[in-house]
Amino acid sequence: MTEKINSIEYNEPVSFKVDEGFSQERVDKILSCVLEEYSRSFVQNLLTEGLVTCNGKNIAKNFRPKAGDEIEFSVPEPEHLKIEKENIPLDIMYEDDSLLVVNKPRGMVVHPAPGNYSGTLVNALLWHCGDSLSGINGIIRPGIVHRIDKDTSGLLLVAKTDRAHISLSGQIREHSLDREYRAVIHGRLRESKGTVDAPIGRSAADRKKMCVTEKNSKNAVTHYEVFEEFDGFSYIGCRLETGRTHQIRVHMAYIGHPVAGDTVYGPGGTPAISGGQCLHAAVLGFTHPVTGERIRIEAPLPDYFSNFLSSLRRQ
Repeated sequence: MTEKINSIEYNEPVSFKVDEGFSQERVDKILSCVLEEYSRSFVQNLLTEGLVTCNGKNIAKNFRPKAGDEIEFSVPEPEHLKIEKENIPLDIMYEDDSLLVVNKPRGMVVHPAPGNYSGTLVNALLWHCGDSLSGINGIIRPGIVHRIDKDTSGLLLVAKTDRAHISLSGQIREHSLDREYRAVIHGRLRESKGTVDAPIGRSAADRKKMCVTEKNSKNAVTHYEVFEEFDGFSYIGCRLETGRTHQIRVHMAYIGHPVAGDTVYGPGGTPAISGGQCLHAAVLGFTHPVTGERIRIEAPLPDYFSNFLSSLRRQ
């Protein structure tokens, strides 16, 4: 197979020959395999912008080269960030020259998007870190290695360098990065421990929602464990093997136990919870991309979560 390319200088042409293993595959898929630290959408943007050629000719993202064809491409230097820096306090659980771990509050959007160009975690990171953020994810998501929902609280990894970003993204793909959540769900589970292994994709009925489906989906695996049971609710821990959009919320709803307070996948608001679901990214474990040290960070439950548990215990 064509070798992976791990070291790239911005704006410098890079070329490789397509071997038999990739012959007649779509070129965007080939480049995604060769440039494994970059996303498929990033690769497709390179093709759209005319930065990829085959035997010296511009090609479309669905082009299928033959064995022996020469693919040449270049990666442009990230654009200057136009997102405003904002002096928003951050709860930083760990930080060094390569990365930081932030405990995101419930209600904060991770990165700017239409309708949310201010008040996001990225706006705050730009103030705190200045230009010291990885550029791999482009101008809207600098440094963002993975995301959690707006109304989910908890730990997020942020890369300051491209080297750190590549390493941490690789750990996510290899399932060696530990991500543990705490949640309160409706009802009681039949087993004290279990696994939900069900593919997740975009809902055909509502494009803003995800669902368990075999069509245009990706594999998704969530391991759960029951910590406490109450009248009508359970307090559980969830460990992600994969990291799909809304994964825990979709999987818990799929097995009939939606997250308390989840107005999208659940039965509606829970009176004791306001402003979001009872879901918290509590633990991150990863190998430091420079030192090789295994690091484990834990974030305590936020007040809204602890208060809801206390009310259930009193009942």
